[in-house]
Amino acid sequence: MSVHLHRLTGCTPVPLAGYLKALGILRVVAEQRDATARGWWQDEHFCLLCSLDSASLEQFFLQEYSPSPFVSPWNKGSGFYSVGDPGLTPIERSTAPRLAAFQEGIRASRALLDDLSRADAEIRGLKALTKARPGMRPAERAGARALKADPDYRAALAGAERRFKELKATLLTSCRNAWRGRHREWLDAAAIVVDDTEIAWPSLLGTGGNDGRLDFTNNAMQRLGELFDLECAGEPLQGAGGLLSNALWGAPTAALAHAAVGQFHPGGAGGANSTSGPEGDSSVNPWDFLLMLEGAILFRASATKRFRTGVARQSSAPFALRSQGAGIGTHGQEGADRGEQWLPLWRTAASLPEVSVLLGEGRIQLWRQLASRPIDAARAIGRLGVSRGIRSFVRFGFLERNGQSTIAVPLNRIEVASRASGRLIDELAPWVERLEFLSRSDQAPSRLKQAHAALSDAIFSVLTHDDSPWRWQAVLHAAVEIESIQASGTAIKAGPMPPLSHGWLDVTHDGTAEWRLACALASGAADYRAGVPRDGVRRHWLPLEGSRYAIREDRLIADPGVVANGRDSVSDFIAVVIRRLVEASQQGERQLPLQAAPGYGARPEDLVKWLSSAVDDAKVAGLARAFMAVRWRTVPSQAVTRTAVVDRQWPEEAWQAVRLACLPWPLDANRNIPVDQAIVSRLHSGDAATAVGLALRRLRSAGLVPRLHGACADPSLAMRWAAALAFPVSPSLARQMASRLESTVTKENR
Repeated sequence: MSVHLHRLTGCTPVPLAGYLKALGILRVVAEQRDATARGWWQDEHFCLLCSLDSASLEQFFLQEYSPSPFVSPWNKGSGFYSVGDPGLTPIERSTAPRLAAFQEGIRASRALLDDLSRADAEIRGLKALTKARPGMRPAERAGARALKADPDYRAALAGAERRFKELKATLLTSCRNAWRGRHREWLDAAAIVVDDTEIAWPSLLGTGGNDGRLDFTNNAMQRLGELFDLECAGEPLQGAGGLLSNALWGAPTAALAHAAVGQFHPGGAGGANSTSGPEGDSSVNPWDFLLMLEGAILFRASATKRFRTGVARQSSAPFALRSQGAGIGTHGQEGADRGEQWLPLWRTAASLPEVSVLLGEGRIQLWRQLASRPIDAARAIGRLGVSRGIRSFVRFGFLERNGQSTIAVPLNRIEVASRASGRLIDELAPWVERLEFLSRSDQAPSRLKQAHAALSDAIFSVLTHDDSPWRWQAVLHAAVEIESIQASGTAIKAGPMPPLSHGWLDVTHDGTAEWRLACALASGAADYRAGVPRDGVRRHWLPLEGSRYAIREDRLIADPGVVANGRDSVSDFIAVVIRRLVEASQQGERQLPLQAAPGYGARPEDLVKWLSSAVDDAKVAGLARAFMAVRWRTVPSQAVTRTAVVDRQWPEEAWQAVRLACLPWPLDANRNIPVDQAIVSRLHSGDAATAVGLALRRLRSAGLVPRLHGACADPSLAMRWAAALAFPVSPSLARQMASRLESTVTKENR
């Protein structure tokens, strides 16, 4: 048997109609003509491998194709409640053999509609009493209008509508229990009957096969009438072949029907600004509409047993997720839409049973739970938590259009790739979930909503793109912004940023002075004993009790140790240094208790850049704030030695003298230099000359005789000198500074 490869260039992953149409073609061909047919996605179109050549494939659809029975008797617009409906009636009366299954579905629906039809007729009759009719006298018209406000009338109408809704719910249950055959497949795709009283609607097919006033099934019936002669044997009408070529191969055609396409093809939906004029008509290829519904049946919601507490009902459908604005650049009223659906693209040839299993079990697993949000799905995909063969997902969001209907908007493309570093997000995940809950509150301030949106976007970016350090830094900067908002008392129930592993240092390392200075500052502690820090600097930015906020009466406590307000990096760093000196003095110590983690002390060339304002202060402060959450006791000391120093630069000797006069430990076994708080105070006030003089006296009294006799600097530089003391240096670097100050060296050797 010969096999033919068809490149269905008319079937593309976007819009949603093109994706579903491709699956519909595979399903129809495999079920009705060639069970060995296989399909896959390649070069932005669908490929079909089957025993039919191109001509035979077109001939099959034109002459043999038997459409699925799209019947939704639970919808008012389905045609079952209108006499002589233009969509349903021609099919019901047709003698075409290809419509036998469709007619069976109609008969199965009619058998369950008697009570519902009477309830609907009662509603229509009551509403007709309030409508003006031709020939009515003015008094009768006024009486009809007044009837709307009559309490008895309103009670009667409400009772009739209530009975209709109850019968409608019962109808779905009856359909589920009684239906067998191909029409049952449509029911399983359009509605999820949880129990006798609870029904959920997968967003892929609106609310049970309709979107507002547009019923998909009745529309499909009308499209059949535009393609086939339903009054006799169902032969294709003139023009059906050209429309089929357009649907399969993308051949141009000017014969599109002016009919609604629903949420599946936003570009063809028409409406305001959809054409060169003020408003355009909706247009659709009848084949596209039929075949996309055929494909939608593959998304049968057979997942009713997978409901979990707290998981949105639409999330039970294949690859369906709760709405979240992460990764799309804009964040709107997420509660107003109907969720998202990620549609898989696979690159290996798959048969219909294989595709059915993929979609029937369609879920993205994160640990032992289903991923219910886009960020969770991205986390799972990053660890290959999806079926094999899927190379990417097309992310669609079901969003409200003009307050009238829903459209399936393509949001972005998610590539499936292993990202081991993505597991770092697990450390932030519980915190982000708590923040999301708090930000959804009506009382949540807009700045919290915006900050949480920025954090979600940054997380989604690192989970779906490359491991660029700037992406990971963006996550930490967004998290720090959340903490800054919390410092004012907002969303404190979420707690501060949770403890982080040292892997965050690896993924954010970009080889810059800012990164290294941030590490030096963030690892600052009173001392390190056996590699374990004591009294870290994070408490100067946030009131903490361990790893939690210190809260009294639902408020952050007024901790005098919190001296950094986040407004100005230089002022914050100076405030931390002064606070450390004050606390040390209160304990009878005359040192600056600020040491870096082993191997993470500030480098002289980085200090030169800080002192000369050649670094991004905001980046240093932001990264340092985030790195303060790192468990520094677990950080390998050699991790900082990543880049070789080619041309080492040294800060000017005046600052080196200040630095040596403010150490956390003795310079060596013979020289201990006690700190004078006045040095930092004078620098803070802009008096560099006095501060340097005090430092030099301290050095000489300790037995260190520098060649320098004095120095001066402008007030802004003096403040940066004081702020630079917040970056701890290593003991070996301090000894090198002392040696340089005492040595007689030439300018070229410095």
